[in-house]
Amino acid sequence: MDLQSLTLLVEILDAGNLSAAARRLKMSRANVSYHLNQLERSVGAQLVRRTTRRAEPTEIGLRLYQHGVAIQSELLAAKESVTTLGQGLQGRVRLSVPSGYGQLVMAGWLIDFKRQYPGIVLDVVFENRIEDLLRDEVDIAIRVVPEPPQNLVAREMGPVRYVACASSGYAEKHPLPVQLDELQGAPVVTAAVIGRQLRVSAYQGQNLGEVRREVILEPTLISENFLFLRQAILAGLGIGLVPDYVVQEDVRKGDVVTTLDDWRLSIFGTQMFMLYMPNRQHTRAIRTFIDFILERVRAPGAEPDDQSQR
Repeated sequence: MDLQSLTLLVEILDAGNLSAAARRLKMSRANVSYHLNQLERSVGAQLVRRTTRRAEPTEIGLRLYQHGVAIQSELLAAKESVTTLGQGLQGRVRLSVPSGYGQLVMAGWLIDFKRQYPGIVLDVVFENRIEDLLRDEVDIAIRVVPEPPQNLVAREMGPVRYVACASSGYAEKHPLPVQLDELQGAPVVTAAVIGRQLRVSAYQGQNLGEVRREVILEPTLISENFLFLRQAILAGLGIGLVPDYVVQEDVRKGDVVTTLDDWRLSIFGTQMFMLYMPNRQHTRAIRTFIDFILERVRAPGAEPDDQSQR
């Protein structure tokens, strides 16, 4: 058994199947299967249970996987110690952020991080889907989800509050909804999941006295790009259902007004999470980035002004 064999086992189990591991290792599936068979033969035990879709470790396979991850982490730390000796922090972080939150809230943080650590390459992708982090080679994803995926480490970044809002010009010409059900007859501008009904959860009150409602809407304008939705709201195209940070400055200036303020609205979830793979060797660059962002999230006076309302 050698380090290359352990690395192969780690990649297979992290990827979840032989085909995905082959793509990551830039090998053929048959070649990956051959080397796995050779490793199992040298150990004298089955290490991976293979099905048509999944590769899962046996008890022995899991122990070897844990050793493999630990060895990779130590080797990576040793390599970093040598290559960065006498230099500033270096490395690469591939980050996936939601379009609106990334541009309206995180952009300043990312610029500050880059100024502080110029040797770290930031590769930032703006998208809203929960992608396969391993497949897309994403180190960290920032997402709003009802419940984080169980196969990922999830660090809370605070609550997300949706608001029902409209431009002041729209409000002058059209009555705004004052009851939750009135949203169903209004031209709604929001994000939604393609091919699914838009279900908006609404909460009123606190704790034991909390009331939960759900309304199904058919928006007239749908986009994953929250900056575009903000433009549409300002243009008076309808009632926007967006996170409060999207229109916070417009509300402050009086260009946008909110309604249904006694309801807490949610479309994709009420919490923002930082997500990353467990049991993966994290470079100093990645660890530094995680700590930097979480510190910004928790800092008093973090942007936007009211951190508790994200």
